Amino acid sequence: MSPKTYHSTYCRNEFRLIKSFSYEERGETRSTDQAATQGSSLSNPKHPAPSHLRRFLQLFESTPTAPPATLFDQIPLASTTPPRAPAAPKRRAAKSTASSALVAVFEDQYRDLRPRAPIPPLDIRFRRFTSLNTTIRLREGRLHVRLSDLLESAPDSVHHAIAHILLAKLYKKPIAPAHADRYRRHVSSEAVSRQAEHIRQTRGRKRLSTPIGHHYDLDEVFESLNARFFHGLLGRPTLTWSAHHARRMLGHYDAAHNTIVVSRVFDRPDTPRCAIEYLLYHEMLHLKHPVRVKAGRRCVHSREFQAEERLFPELDAAKAYLKRI
Repeated sequence: MSPKTYHSTYCRNEFRLIKSFSYEERGETRSTDQAATQGSSLSNPKHPAPSHLRRFLQLFESTPTAPPATLFDQIPLASTTPPRAPAAPKRRAAKSTASSALVAVFEDQYRDLRPRAPIPPLDIRFRRFTSLNTTIRLREGRLHVRLSDLLESAPDSVHHAIAHILLAKLYKKPIAPAHADRYRRHVSSEAVSRQAEHIRQTRGRKRLSTPIGHHYDLDEVFESLNARFFHGLLGRPTLTWSAHHARRMLGHYDAAHNTIVVSRVFDRPDTPRCAIEYLLYHEMLHLKHPVRVKAGRRCVHSREFQAEERLFPELDAAKAYLKRI
């Protein structure tokens, strides 16, 4: 019988030393945990009594309720941080399928614009947009139309106008002036404009930064202009720098959230103060002269607005600088 060769291995687990043994017999190596699971005895056959090695290994045997773990398995330490709750799924805007009558309206307008082409399947739904949005897309031979829920109760003539405008834009056809005028008059009406303003306030979100920039403080500039041009009577809205260095939209007044946003591209040391003052003065005039609707058209810069704008003393220098942005 070949002599048994014992090898000892030490591993540190939870600051305790655990010693495991293996032995070689007849050129074969087996671990102690494999021998234990197979029910083989590690004691010498000549000595039926349990050996010291067997008694030593019994100290590390697991409880009967848990499956036997090998001595080489690493026991995970208890986590000190509580488990994170699964992220809630994002809520999407609710949809409502359009009626068959509205589908027939789009089919009629499709036949008028493309009389020889077959009508593709239509998927028309109303969405809870934050404005009077209308979109149309052609995907895999199917037309997907999404309309603002404010247009769901519009007259049939307005639905015909919407269908004509969307299909004409999609297939690059000329838009009939009658349909364009009818849609413009509807969305510019006082009732629809009031509803659109309401949903922008309740559904929309405004990303606000801070009025204090690295080189200019919008609150200080506003108070200076208010005292010089408005006798200090203009209520101060929320003032903020834009989140990005926008160059296309240098500034705007959001009436729904009563906020004036100025592009951060002006917050630098080489920007002349007259440019910042003129830009903020222009938006303050929007606060004084709100948008009006005349004959179905929105009047953004009225005559009174333009007359007061020309009162700015450094108007030419400011506009010349803005053109170089």
